[in-house]
Amino acid sequence: MSQKIVQGVPMPGWPMRAFKGLVLLVFCAAVIIPFVGVISTSVAPNKQINESGGLVLFPKSVNFAAYESLFAGGVVTRALFVSIFVTVVGTLLSLTVSCLLAYALSRPGFSAGRPILLVVLFSMLFSPGIIPTYLVVKGVGLLDSIWALIVPTMVSAFNVIVLRAFFMNLPNEITESARIDGAGELKTFGYIVLPLSKAVLSVIGLFYAVAYWNAFFSALLYLNDSKLWPLQLVLRTYVINDTQLGSAELGTELLPPQASIQMAILVVSIVPILIIYPFLQRHFAKGVLTGAVKG
Repeated sequence: MSQKIVQGVPMPGWPMRAFKGLVLLVFCAAVIIPFVGVISTSVAPNKQINESGGLVLFPKSVNFAAYESLFAGGVVTRALFVSIFVTVVGTLLSLTVSCLLAYALSRPGFSAGRPILLVVLFSMLFSPGIIPTYLVVKGVGLLDSIWALIVPTMVSAFNVIVLRAFFMNLPNEITESARIDGAGELKTFGYIVLPLSKAVLSVIGLFYAVAYWNAFFSALLYLNDSKLWPLQLVLRTYVINDTQLGSAELGTELLPPQASIQMAILVVSIVPILIIYPFLQRHFAKGVLTGAVKG
């Protein structure tokens, strides 16, 4: 059986292509089917959920009682706004601080660049631990504050390294021409460097946004007031069947089966990231590879 040759490279025959397609189909099904099951269970009728043991793949009818119960109590709505605030504000602050730090470390004339870079690398290799971090957060007065979800994790050493590598790969002629025209470092950074860095900024912003959106452990440690809980911590409350929150504010005797509520809040927590990701996906590979290949 002869093989096709494209640009001097032999192409695999149809059996190998069919096998690769089958493997890819299996992996896609392994990802899609559980997600479809989560959505289907969240809208399935109560009787079908009980008969199937808690997981429904094809609902017989659509029932939005779980979603109505979630948003009627106000707990999930409040937690959703908290998560949106933490994600948006935290991502903007993290991008600002990380970009400024990475740009300063990428400049060859910055005398303190090497010691600061070593500190950044040290923080990436050795984490402080839960107890020291908690004591620092308590010492600066951030306990029971929404800023406890943002400030302790504002800067990621890995993201700073990626941004620094990207800034170092930019042509020096561009920044030099700006300096000749009388632009300072901040103006060069704001008007020249940032517009050329849209790809890597999109990727790093996505990294920060996903981290802020999915974070619940910081809220578990630093927040005692349930009114400040983000969506992920409320999701944890439902998943572990903690009825203290539900009985106090939701009225558990009127709620649909626990499985449908768990799946419904899981859908609510996933959908925002699924909406944002397609708009940034085209920048994903370009931003990471451009910032990492020559670092």
